[in-house]
Amino acid sequence: RDLNLSLHVVGANQSSEMAMHVPTAGFASMLKEGAKHYHGLEEAVFRNINACKELAQITRTSYGPNGMNKMVVNHLEKLFVTNDAATILSELEVQHPAAKMLVMATEMQQQEVGDGTNFVLVFGGALLEQADGLLRMGLAPSDVIEGYQMAADRALRDLESLVCHTLKDLQDVKEIAMVIKTAVASKQLGYADFLADLVAEACVSVLPKNPLNFSVDNVRVTKILGSGVLSSEVICGLVLKREVEGDVTKVRDAKVAVYTCDFDAVGTETKGIVLIKSAKELKSFSKGEEDLIEQQVKQLSELGIAVVVTGGKVGEMSLHFLNKYKIMAVRLLSKFDVRRLCKAVKATALPKVVTPTQQEIGHCDVVEIGEIGDTNVIIFRQEQEGSAVGTVIVRGSTDNIMDDTERALNDGVNTYRTLIQDRRLLPGAGATEIELAKQLATYAQTCPGLEQYAIKAFGDGLESVVRALAENAGNKGTEVVSKLYAAHQEEGSRNIGFDNEGEGASVKDVAAANIFDTYLLKYWAIKLATNAVNTILRVDQIIMSKPAGGPKPKDNPNWDEDR
Repeated sequence: RDLNLSLHVVGANQSSEMAMHVPTAGFASMLKEGAKHYHGLEEAVFRNINACKELAQITRTSYGPNGMNKMVVNHLEKLFVTNDAATILSELEVQHPAAKMLVMATEMQQQEVGDGTNFVLVFGGALLEQADGLLRMGLAPSDVIEGYQMAADRALRDLESLVCHTLKDLQDVKEIAMVIKTAVASKQLGYADFLADLVAEACVSVLPKNPLNFSVDNVRVTKILGSGVLSSEVICGLVLKREVEGDVTKVRDAKVAVYTCDFDAVGTETKGIVLIKSAKELKSFSKGEEDLIEQQVKQLSELGIAVVVTGGKVGEMSLHFLNKYKIMAVRLLSKFDVRRLCKAVKATALPKVVTPTQQEIGHCDVVEIGEIGDTNVIIFRQEQEGSAVGTVIVRGSTDNIMDDTERALNDGVNTYRTLIQDRRLLPGAGATEIELAKQLATYAQTCPGLEQYAIKAFGDGLESVVRALAENAGNKGTEVVSKLYAAHQEEGSRNIGFDNEGEGASVKDVAAANIFDTYLLKYWAIKLATNAVNTILRVDQIIMSKPAGGPKPKDNPNWDEDR
């Protein structure tokens, strides 16, 4: 009996060792080793809120016309000096999952409107900061989310009553420049009037008969180093930083043929061997190739074609005959440049060297080479009728200045596209935000539930945007906000906003000063920021798996790169 008992004990021990290891209780023990798990208000919600607040704080000082620049060096060691939030965020490569949601909201704002990304980030960060206080007071995240959604719906409804101006004519350069100036001033304050005129002129010159078909890609920007920003100009047509291939340098009233292939003799698809036994045979062999190329070029000349554009190389023999028949040869290295040129001259790009039909031939009033600074350019200019493509030549003393000017111009073009969709305008310089905050405070008092605190906090979030605007201009935010509230209490003073050009904390009628924001910019910014914030507040657990991949290689200072 003792022997049987001992055998049973040994068998039980062996079976327990062979059985699968049962982990201790707890959710973290169910996951693979290295996984992280956070839950509850302290670990998940407040952690997410703090990450987003830190991100919003980075671009808060860049908000408005007096915003400071950030110096960002990306992973390729390229330097960016800008106050454009979209550029800063794209180069920062944010990794925190909650902060990424806020970045996604700014990306959607950039796609929808093309401007106002910093507003979304600053406003979203302010809402989360207000939510932090409400949650610590004892409100449940669901109450805050419900209140924020009610406040956003009410704000978007009230936004329509704040419209102070409607654009009358999409082809009036002066009126468009007046509206675009606000968007441009946030990037280039000193040059706002000049750049707004350039953008308005370029946009109106490429406006199609149906304005809804307007594309921002039709306004191109060519940056040429040298001189200053005030030397920038608009060309109705396309400007390319290239040189012509042949001897012809200027053509008027030119027919244009465009090819995407090499402009040269066509080679055979299969390899072959030619036995040449005498000098006469050698002459006749190369003569046949010459005759073929000359015949192709002669056919182009007989059609009246004066410019040949190719996406590949131009052969020496082809170039000789193009010069002989006084045809300009232009070589473009980018397929995108070929497409833009086709759009500009209304030509069809041909995949091989054949004689084009009349429908495939483009037309350009002037094709010439020019010199801007010390850079040679080819200009395809349309003088008689509106071009399908317009080019803004940007000048500047450094690459960073030209890059920032290009961003300001892109914001202006996107504002014009927004105006085509909706011509309504709201007062800028914080007037809209303060009026909405005032109306939301009144609305919050009519709500009986706990959501009234969140509605009031939503108004405070809008107020903090105005506070950032004032502080960046060197004024006391509280003083400016109190003056604006006092001004908005009076009847018919909804358009009173912050005066960044006045002495101290001064306010003025911004609609009379032609400081406007587009209706769609504010509409989408409030909507996207609220959606992003509510999504972040709904998260109560963070579960992170162990990152894939093996251990990182150790740094070895004695590493020999040749081995």
